[in-house]
Amino acid sequence: MLRRELLNEQNGQTTVEAAFLIPVLLLLVLLLLQPMILLYNRMVMQNAAAEGCRLLATATSQGAYSVDKQEGYIKRRLAAIPPVDIFHVHASGCSWKITLEGDEYAAEVSVSISNQSKPLPLLGWGATALGLTNPAGNLVQEVTVVMPTQPPWVAAHGGNDPEGWVHAYD
Repeated sequence: MLRRELLNEQNGQTTVEAAFLIPVLLLLVLLLLQPMILLYNRMVMQNAAAEGCRLLATATSQGAYSVDKQEGYIKRRLAAIPPVDIFHVHASGCSWKITLEGDEYAAEVSVSISNQSKPLPLLGWGATALGLTNPAGNLVQEVTVVMPTQPPWVAAHGGNDPEGWVHAYD
């Protein structure tokens, strides 16, 4: 009788299930971590590029604006991304590539930002097998924002001439 009771006991079942489920749950968290990191990077880069476009569109020739100062402005916004390899490869020099095009006199301005991040182990092997990494084994993210320097109503009512704005509705 004692043997049957011992065989019907289920006290260790939870331990066996936990031993199986914990690694599976940790693997799922690891698989979700890389996309969350890439999405965070993209949001910060998109915002920094939009702010850079606004700076280019409003930078006058009378101000002390230079490409270095404009890139510094954008890099300060990109500082929200930590210099940890899974977010932003920073070991052999900064991997930010920032391209600025246009000024206040152009019809539109654009800012392109490129970043490299080291993939996590499981996704890194898959990304390398699929050819999604560069020769250094890093994932490359690029964001480009293009904005007009003037709102559409300005162009419709005389361009940069305020006299045209005043008399547009006469």
